[in-house]
Amino acid sequence: MTKRAPAKRPAIHMIDTEADTLTDLALARRERSPAAELLLQEIDRAKIHPAAKMPADVVTMHSRVEFVDEGNGQSRTVELVYPADADISAGRVSILTPVGAGLIGMREGQSILWPDREGQQRRLAIVKVMRA
Repeated sequence: MTKRAPAKRPAIHMIDTEADTLTDLALARRERSPAAELLLQEIDRAKIHPAAKMPADVVTMHSRVEFVDEGNGQSRTVELVYPADADISAGRVSILTPVGAGLIGMREGQSILWPDREGQQRRLAIVKVMRA
């Protein structure tokens, strides 16, 4: 039996100051949030930019992002926020959720195979990024 290599994740981009803040947040919440480890892995592989050089089509903190869950075809538009500001009924998703950690740094047109809360792999495709 042959083992399949995990799907390669697309290149991602992060703002330098956000990467620092998110690293501190994820390290502080590592014991209580399974998504914290996923977030740290994403920060480690991200290309880091100063805010002024960040491409406009990249998901950053407080971006509104439209994405499609390709597993069920459902489209959602959410704002990516810090945990204290999260409110799913208002469309504000915490960076410390699996979806939040999967969206950060992605560009319009990219997709990523990402675990959901139950550990099932889902393909999320970025349709549109709107900056605050």
